[in-house]
Amino acid sequence: MKEEFKDYYIPGDQTMWSGRVDGTTLEHLRWHQVISTLDMQHAHPLQDRYVLVGFSVDEGVFRNGGRTGAAAAPDHLRSILANLPLHHLDPSKLCDAGTICCPNRNLEEAEQALAALVSSIRKQGGIPLVLGGGHEVVYGHYKGIRQTTEGRIGVINFDAHFDLRMPTESGANSGTSFYQIAGDEAERGTPLSYLALGINLISNTRALFHTAKALGVQWIESQDFHAGNQMTIAGQIDNFLREIDHLYLTVDLDVFASPFAPGVSAPAYRGILPDSFFYEIFDRLIKSPKFLAFDIAELNPQYDIDSRTARLAADLLFRVVQRHEKK
Repeated sequence: MKEEFKDYYIPGDQTMWSGRVDGTTLEHLRWHQVISTLDMQHAHPLQDRYVLVGFSVDEGVFRNGGRTGAAAAPDHLRSILANLPLHHLDPSKLCDAGTICCPNRNLEEAEQALAALVSSIRKQGGIPLVLGGGHEVVYGHYKGIRQTTEGRIGVINFDAHFDLRMPTESGANSGTSFYQIAGDEAERGTPLSYLALGINLISNTRALFHTAKALGVQWIESQDFHAGNQMTIAGQIDNFLREIDHLYLTVDLDVFASPFAPGVSAPAYRGILPDSFFYEIFDRLIKSPKFLAFDIAELNPQYDIDSRTARLAADLLFRVVQRHEKK
C-alpha cells in the first residue's frame, strides 16, 4: 500500500465480523468464524484467496445528482456476509483487506487509493472482491487491475446505465468510469472492451447511446434480457469472451427491478429480474477461466427494505466464492 494513500485506507477489522454460531465443526461454520482480516500496509501470502475490499465512497453519486448513502454499504454488507454458511469453501480462502474511504471528498485520490490496494492484492496473488460504494468504484478497481495485468481486459457491467458521461468541472462521478477507462485505453493504443447488460432505455439519453456506438460498446437492453432471447444473449457473451484475455465483472444493483433491489442510489422502474435466467448468465461469467475480479456497487442501506438489496448482493458474492467448489 503506497504511503501517500494512507489517509484513505482503513485496515481490516475483526470486530466487524460477528454473527450466529451453530457449532465449531466444519459443517457448522459461517463466514464470520473463519474470515481473516488484513492490514495491507504489510505483505501477506494471498495466492488464490478471495480478498474483500470496501469502497466506502459515494462522492461520485453526489456529484452525479443521485441519492447518497452508498458509502455505508460495505460495512452493512459485511454484516450480511458474516452469517453466510461456509459450505465447501476452504476456510483459509476468505479474508477482508479493509476499506478505502474518502474523508475529504477527494474522489480522485480515493480512486487512486483503491487502485493501489487492488494492485497490491493482485501482486500477492489474491482475487479482489470490491464492495462499493457508488459505481465510481469501477474506475479505481479497473486501474488497479490494469497496473498488474497484460493483455486485453474486458468489462461486463450489469447496469441500467452506460456510465459513459464525460467528467464535468466538478470532476469524475459515478457515471463517468467507462468514459475514463476508454480514454486510458486509447492512450495505451487499445480499444475499450465493454459489454453492458440490462441497459434501461429511459435511463440513458440519445447522446449516451451515440457515445456507446462511437466507442464500440456492446449492450443488451433490459427489455431484451430474458430467457426468450437466451441463445442470442449467450452468443453475444461468448463472442465477447473470445475477444478478451481477462474478464472483470461489475454489478450495479440498480440493474434489477426495484421490488428486488429497492436500496440503490437510482432505483430502476423496469430493471431485470434476478431469476433463473439471470443466474444462468451470471454463473457462466464467474466460471469463465478468464474471470479476474468482481465488484458490487450502488447498495444504499438507507433505502433498503428488509435488506433485500444487500441480501441479493450477498448471494452474488457467495456464488463467486463458491464457483469452483465441489458440491
